[in-house]
Amino acid sequence: MARLRDYYKSEVVSALQTKYNYKSVMQIPKIDKIVINVGCGDAKENSKVIDAVINDLSLIAGQKAVPTYAKKSVANFKLREGMKIGAKVTLRGEKMYEFMDRLFNFSLPRVRDFKGINPNAFDGRGNYSLGLKEQLIFPEIEYDKVEKIRGMDICFVTTAQTDDEARELLTLMGAPFSK
Repeated sequence: MARLRDYYKSEVVSALQTKYNYKSVMQIPKIDKIVINVGCGDAKENSKVIDAVINDLSLIAGQKAVPTYAKKSVANFKLREGMKIGAKVTLRGEKMYEFMDRLFNFSLPRVRDFKGINPNAFDGRGNYSLGLKEQLIFPEIEYDKVEKIRGMDICFVTTAQTDDEARELLTLMGAPFSK
């Protein structure tokens, strides 16, 4: 929570500045936002599925999730433009740091046979994407109330220019990268 933000301001900033020799404090990369996305294809048959997904995502993020809509019609998938097909939530500020702390310290270690997250899932511009297979790793979700196990994508958007800078930033923030 507040201590993670304070830690970022002191320890992480000084470590990054000495390693990459930034001339200005404004050059030091930081985490801009975290976007959590859940897509559910079975929502086109049953509209109540989206409500359950939004509820789960709101519990996990601590902030209200919004539905996502299809941009195009695809006949093979029986999908029409404007149909609800998922949900997402964008975290910034205090809630972002709180979610990141819970994800790295509580949720990811609950994954069976967890050896760390993939250190190569950067997009070339300093953003990191992480896929989870089930929402049950979060302590906020009650196992008995889950209708169906769903995965989610978590994207860490940073101001880093390169993947190496972003990897170092996330490592210093506590990301458990595999060796």
